[in-house]
Amino acid sequence: MKTKNVVTIDGPAASGKSSVSRELARRLGWKWVSTGAFYRGLAFVASKENVTATPDLVALSGAGNIWRVRLDDDQTRVFYKDKDVTNEILSEDNGSRASQVSQIPEVRKALLQNQRDCANEVPGLVAEGRDCGTVVFPDALLKVYLTASQEERAARRAREHGLSFEQIHSQQKVRDQQDSSRAAAPMQVPPNARVVDSNGLELSQVVDRIHEWVQTALKP
Repeated sequence: MKTKNVVTIDGPAASGKSSVSRELARRLGWKWVSTGAFYRGLAFVASKENVTATPDLVALSGAGNIWRVRLDDDQTRVFYKDKDVTNEILSEDNGSRASQVSQIPEVRKALLQNQRDCANEVPGLVAEGRDCGTVVFPDALLKVYLTASQEERAARRAREHGLSFEQIHSQQKVRDQQDSSRAAAPMQVPPNARVVDSNGLELSQVVDRIHEWVQTALKP
């Protein structure tokens, strides 16, 4: 039984998932979520709270009095002690911490239901991340795997954050290896997913293609 109101977009870091998901959701009139924000948020809060042990990380995963995630049209926002820390969790250093935290099976299990709950009481949801089509929403209406070369992805992220290409490229190689080789929900192409290589494509071209697939999938 397909989850009729969910489209998943998975792929490696800086493949364009957030930009594509946000624009696709806008066209559809749906909400969108970056499931990676849950891991980035937890990693950020754990560093602030000096939490490192797995049981404490699991407990912190559900500590709604300390941090929370909110779905906005422009961003999946994270609040720590009622302060918007979304920009801070997007740093490369925190991304590396999030990649490490996300390798812990107990943490992934603790955050899973919160991620799935994002599809409740919304007209539809575009969910982007590393395992949306494989674990979070395995029965999604449409699954997409968005990728690009490491060089292209590093160049995009370097431009976005004003950092050196060499630094970003090195960090992304490590994260790609961590994400694809972890024992718990490794990053991979979901079964029956449509693969889009965004090298040389404009954002609108990628969204046009996926939007057409969604419209076809939504037909009775």
